[in-house]
Amino acid sequence: MTAHALAGALADDGRRRIFAAIVLGATSVAGVAERAGLPARVVLTGVRRLTDAGLVTGADGALAADGAALTAAARDSRPADDAEPGVDPVLRTFLRAGVLVGMPAQRGRRRVLLAHIAERSFEPGTRYPERAVDDALKPWCAAGGSDHATLRRYLIDERLLTREHGIYQRL
Repeated sequence: MTAHALAGALADDGRRRIFAAIVLGATSVAGVAERAGLPARVVLTGVRRLTDAGLVTGADGALAADGAALTAAARDSRPADDAEPGVDPVLRTFLRAGVLVGMPAQRGRRRVLLAHIAERSFEPGTRYPERAVDDALKPWCAAGGSDHATLRRYLIDERLLTREHGIYQRL
């Protein structure tokens, strides 16, 4: 079962109520209907959909939630850690596929992340107009983890970039 199939199976309020009743111990259609407050016809349809999705088993006529299927779906849906082995844990935490997914609150961690971004985005000694700096930083912000203006400000505050008369330079 994929995370997409799981979300689809539980997208309907009635199916969520049916699944909750089963998780809470209802083992028959009549028991589910009573606990969920739904007509038996709706429960039958919902149970069939949940069974097809792999969330519910009906072994020996007793309905049960398939915990192993849920665990497998959760394990399979985790984002892949595409960082190389040995990469700083700060970078693994705050970057996904080269895109910033968040900004560390701690200054030391933020400095590690900003130094990485500065090294990958700017050549030492090269002078950049503000528009070029913004263009270099926007791809890092594609996931909404920060915006390019804030990122630029942090780079200046941490002295990873200097700014003089609208011209930026990495030291």
